[in-house]
Amino acid sequence: MPYFDAAATAPLHPVAREALLAALDEGWADPARLYREGRRARLLLDAAREAAAEAVGCRPDELVFTPSGTYAVHSGISGALAGRRRVGRRLLHSAVEHSSVLHAAARHEAAGGTLSEVPVDRTGRVAAEDVAAALRPDTALVCLQSANHEVGTEQPVEAVADRCREADVPLLVDAAQSLPWGPVPGGWSLLAASAHKWGGPPGVGLLAVRKGTRFSPQGPQDERESGRVPGFGNLPAVIAAAASLRALRAAESGPDEAARLRRLVDRIRVRVPELVPDVEVVGDPVRRLPHLVTFSCLYVDGESLLHELDRAGFSVSSGSSCTSSTLTPSHVLRAMGVLSEGNVRISLPYGTPEEAVDRFLAVLPEVVRSVRERLGVPAGPAASAARQAPGSPTAAAETVTPESSVPEAVTGSPGELVLDALGKRCPLPVIELAKVIGEVPVGGTVTVLADDEAARLDIPAWCAMREHEYLGERAAERGAAYMVRRRV
Repeated sequence: MPYFDAAATAPLHPVAREALLAALDEGWADPARLYREGRRARLLLDAAREAAAEAVGCRPDELVFTPSGTYAVHSGISGALAGRRRVGRRLLHSAVEHSSVLHAAARHEAAGGTLSEVPVDRTGRVAAEDVAAALRPDTALVCLQSANHEVGTEQPVEAVADRCREADVPLLVDAAQSLPWGPVPGGWSLLAASAHKWGGPPGVGLLAVRKGTRFSPQGPQDERESGRVPGFGNLPAVIAAAASLRALRAAESGPDEAARLRRLVDRIRVRVPELVPDVEVVGDPVRRLPHLVTFSCLYVDGESLLHELDRAGFSVSSGSSCTSSTLTPSHVLRAMGVLSEGNVRISLPYGTPEEAVDRFLAVLPEVVRSVRERLGVPAGPAASAARQAPGSPTAAAETVTPESSVPEAVTGSPGELVLDALGKRCPLPVIELAKVIGEVPVGGTVTVLADDEAARLDIPAWCAMREHEYLGERAAERGAAYMVRRRV
């Protein structure tokens, strides 16, 4: 069963497995002790730290191991903010950061700090000039991921680091997604990462704080890990994590495998829109992670799509949280202004065979078609075309649900139509909009009443894809009213 969700967690690397088993026998003792077993454990810990520091691009004494990547992010942010309390309490971050950064930022704001968010373009990329413009004398810290976890877009870390250095503001980089593929460039001040993203065991993160960066550890402290991470760490897991990271960076495997996966992802990016109608591939097509691609399918419930792909033998994820459990779209896709419904994220682990990608491309069209059919979407590319009059032969051919399931629309003045989609969840408001748009003449308008938060993102995205004009929204008694002008 092909596993295509390495961005969430990569399978345990064979080198990590071997190192973990060996370390359970040799590295179980307390490295702080002076007896034989402790000295052996200390040597193994020092070797792991040197290997990880080399991969990160920092000094070994600048790097500590943490219980997770999330712990590294939270302790990095809190320590940097505390160390620069006299400068100010303003935290600056991009609109597409990982939830760990957003949660740490929310905690900072609740404690009396201030936040500023830097927007991104439609590919999910920030502009270094926008970061520079947002820097103020009271800015204590800037947070920027090296590459986005949902769409793979790489950020201009080096350029942003230059702007931060000019303003004498430290930059914390969340490198969880990119570190397996190479060191993060630029003069960053702090860096966090997570071992299970590169094939190490879960429960190991790392935090690098470069010399000269003001940093005051918060929370419990002891003499271990420079006072930044208390407690007796999981040394066998740390040793395995460092071993797998070193193996991935080996000249004979890492660069060649990254190039091979990039070619497979390029094939997915090209073929999916050719095979499946009404699909938007999102993220930067060039400046991106080599193994990750995300696309969104119109008129598809993302949760159903993922379940159907699982039944077909493919383990994939979604960059959107627009599911029945949360009912809210992804903050990353919202910030980018792209379609959130029917979102699929594919992230290929090392060693993914070409045949698995070919089989996925063969299965996907029928899976999407079947999900759309169950949701009552008109078949084929005519999904967004005008709905024919009831009982006509064309309507019978295009519509896969009974006429009674077609949404009822209330006609206002000539050329205007009001569609009541209140109480209906994504992607139903967009599906019903597609069914009735043909009932107004070109230049006429449809107003969609919806209370699903995803509609705020998906209706404008649908208009852009189908060449209609989105006129904006206004408050309604329930939810909001979204106005669309028919252009074709």
